[in-house]
Amino acid sequence: MPKPDNDIERALVVGAHPDDIDFGCAGTVATWVDAGVEVTYLLVTRGDQGGFDDTPREEVGPIREQEQRAAAAAVGVHDVRFLDGYRDGWVEPTRELERDISRVIRQVRPQRMLIQSPERNYERLPASHSDHLATGEAAIRAIYPSARNPFAWPELLKDEGLEPWVVNEVFIVAHPHADHPVDVTDTFERKIAALREHKSQTAHMGDELETMVRDWLTRNAALGGLPDGRLAEIFTVTELA
Repeated sequence: MPKPDNDIERALVVGAHPDDIDFGCAGTVATWVDAGVEVTYLLVTRGDQGGFDDTPREEVGPIREQEQRAAAAAVGVHDVRFLDGYRDGWVEPTRELERDISRVIRQVRPQRMLIQSPERNYERLPASHSDHLATGEAAIRAIYPSARNPFAWPELLKDEGLEPWVVNEVFIVAHPHADHPVDVTDTFERKIAALREHKSQTAHMGDELETMVRDWLTRNAALGGLPDGRLAEIFTVTELA
């Protein structure tokens, strides 16, 4: 079992695109913020392949970056970071991405991380976008062994002064065998508020957005054994010494 939220000081959430975190886990993040956890978001891309209109592609990334910052603020997160050099739709679990995530782990020094699943979930195929899988794989490699190993990226220590760091808990979203529900009934409205900040991705959905997300979270709650009427996000959780 993971530690109580109020025993965690810092958490790092890693996603491939703006809005991934908000669809997957913003309700859970809000519960952590309420418990006093300092949460940082790390986005690998700026999502320039997303959208449903004729906005010039070169404008999409900056728009989505600002949407993500506003969405994070809606659940109380104010440290939002973006990596440079990674293209939406082209993410691979390279050594360079592993290093770049390791760098942020050593900067933030989180006891807990939340990442995307590196394993495809055929029952939730849209959640298993190839960029999500690649980001999840690079993140888990960064968590173990790279970020904790002083010999993995010696330049991070030598040139940047970033000491190795051990992450103790990992929450994995959209995993095919998720079994750890987090009750987000009380933070549901903040999750929806965060999703509505992604106007370029959700404005066309209207009231359908809230209905769709509520249905997802109701099914998660039932799968996790929560009482009727509750809403949940659900994860696989692994603990590391």
